[in-house]
Amino acid sequence: MPDSPRPMAVTLQVVSIVLFTFIGYLNIGIPLAVLPGYVHNDLGYSAVIAGLVISVQYLATLLSRPYASRIIDNLGPKKAVIYGLAGCGLSGVFMLLSSSLQTFPLWSLISLLVGRLVLGSAESLVGSGSIGWGIGRVGAQHTAKVISWNGIASYGALAIGAPLGVILVKHLGLWSMGVSIIVLCTLGVALAWPKKAAPIVAGERLPFLHVLGRVLPHGSGLALGSIGFGTIATFITLYYASHSWDNAALCLTLFGGCFIGARLLFGNLINRLGGFRVAIACLSVETLGLLLLWVAPSAEMALAGAALTGFGFSLVFPALGVEAVNLVPASSRGAAVGAYSLFIDLSLGITGPLAGAVAAGFGFASIFLFAAVAAACGLLLSLYLYCQAARTPRVFEVHP
Repeated sequence: MPDSPRPMAVTLQVVSIVLFTFIGYLNIGIPLAVLPGYVHNDLGYSAVIAGLVISVQYLATLLSRPYASRIIDNLGPKKAVIYGLAGCGLSGVFMLLSSSLQTFPLWSLISLLVGRLVLGSAESLVGSGSIGWGIGRVGAQHTAKVISWNGIASYGALAIGAPLGVILVKHLGLWSMGVSIIVLCTLGVALAWPKKAAPIVAGERLPFLHVLGRVLPHGSGLALGSIGFGTIATFITLYYASHSWDNAALCLTLFGGCFIGARLLFGNLINRLGGFRVAIACLSVETLGLLLLWVAPSAEMALAGAALTGFGFSLVFPALGVEAVNLVPASSRGAAVGAYSLFIDLSLGITGPLAGAVAAGFGFASIFLFAAVAAACGLLLSLYLYCQAARTPRVFEVHP
């Protein structure tokens, strides 16, 4: 038998593919810290509408998951990634259009919403496609590594993109975000085009709803844990403004930095300890971080809460994701990744308007208590799944 590839060679192979996730999520991160304030302050709409502009992207991702999964399993993940990057570029065109319509708030808002819908649909192709591409290239035994590095790429891009978007708008104007997105996506397609595709796995394709039913418990835990990220990503700028604090974008950067650091330092714990144990520990830390944000008396304490939340949330997706993907055969891996990822889309999609309503009634600090309660519920669900898994044999196993 041929020797197994060295760990560093595997990691480099994975990184070369999740680079496209980085490019895709950089396009998501660039407007993330700018749009809520733009919609609320410049266009004059409420906090609920500001949250909706962010969340509609996640709702589009949610609705497009089944279609994206069919593309990944039937046409291959490489094509899915290229289609997704092209969609991200199109969203930049709508961003440009919105900036040119600023004197007409309703039309500017509509253009933003259409662009966010396009971006959300593209995200489902790029994110899940990169995971499927990576697993197909390095083998299913490295599923946890692929998912972990894909998350590092996505949240690293958000951490870089948020302050970058603020800088672009401050010095050049809103139009510069649209141009940047178009340029980045063109570069991404040019890099992806010559790369070797992963083989398409033969075998029966399980119906998407069947796969969705299998991963439902794991996805529910992910959804509950993702509310914390959604509240920080959507409302941290308005939360800081309500306290007259500066450098709100730094919260997103610190969240992303701690998220990446935890994955780099502790990603291997998933294979050593099991996904459920890691998820239980991570959700505990995330809950503490969100509670700290809720009671934060200063900007520095809020930064500490964001850092703790990012550190805790870091391994929730891959920890529960490995357990979920292991429940289906390899021929339906794209559907499993898509169905599981659907829950984070659902969570982030409803978090914006729901947390906006909570903030309208009880103040911006209260949304972090709401998120902490959700993370605690995810912790209890993970404990239950861990106990159930110890008593229930697994039907499918993707590892050789």
